[in-house]
Amino acid sequence: MDSSTRIEQALSAALARAETPSAPSKLASAMSYAVFPRGARVRPRLCLAAAAACGDDQPALTDAAAASIELLHCASLVHDDLPCFDDAALRRGKPSVHVAYGERIAVLAGDALIVLAFEQLAYVPCSPERLPHVMRIVGQSVGMPGGIAAGQAWECEPFCNLVEYHEQKTGALFSAATMLGAAAAGHDPEPWRAVGAQLGLAYQVADDLRDAAADEDELGKPVGKDVTLGRPSAVRDLGIDGAMRRLESLVKGAIAAIPPCPGAGDLRTLILSEAKRLVPKRLAQVAA
Repeated sequence: MDSSTRIEQALSAALARAETPSAPSKLASAMSYAVFPRGARVRPRLCLAAAAACGDDQPALTDAAAASIELLHCASLVHDDLPCFDDAALRRGKPSVHVAYGERIAVLAGDALIVLAFEQLAYVPCSPERLPHVMRIVGQSVGMPGGIAAGQAWECEPFCNLVEYHEQKTGALFSAATMLGAAAAGHDPEPWRAVGAQLGLAYQVADDLRDAAADEDELGKPVGKDVTLGRPSAVRDLGIDGAMRRLESLVKGAIAAIPPCPGAGDLRTLILSEAKRLVPKRLAQVAA
């Protein structure tokens, strides 16, 4: 089974638990709307790739971990788009959850997706000694002091360090993705932290570049938000050329950080492919 099929099946199984006849139908619909149709699924694909590089001897646990990290990501997008944060009307080319379902349901949908990310791990038959490591990584990626909640909170502070902001707001889930893949496969997750951390920083720099240099049709969401909201940005600090150089350096750093393993080549290919996809078309044409 290919990675995309594994991820979509795991996500569908998780969401099915929320769609019972006795559940509030509007909330269940909003949760599904936030997750489907699929986005790039970068984080779960990275989780599966890291697990494959480590042997992936318990694929059911890997699939659950990959789905968990994607549910957390989708929850963060629902919350990011709310009027109290980005006030974004579009996400993945369609109305944001709060636009389609109302602000109250959007808040609850994001919260419920976070809970579901943990809940679904409890349904997986696996080696009992692995599950605590997986749960810890998931928890640390979303909470305080270094998870995505902390990253979002830096936007509410009078001053923030750009690297810390990026490490938490975006890097936390990328670090979790590679670490989860290793942990699910029974390997020490710590050596895999740097791979995800470098990729997370690269992804955030690329996101800053897209916000500054792409258009709404290309991204499927509003652009120019960093300037409008006065948020920290690699483009604001480094300029377009400097941010491009920073992105290239981070991608090289992620590849260099891959621990010795049989699947290193496939993981390297995935990272390079993702880096190419993330560069705005206009800048990619200039670079070419």
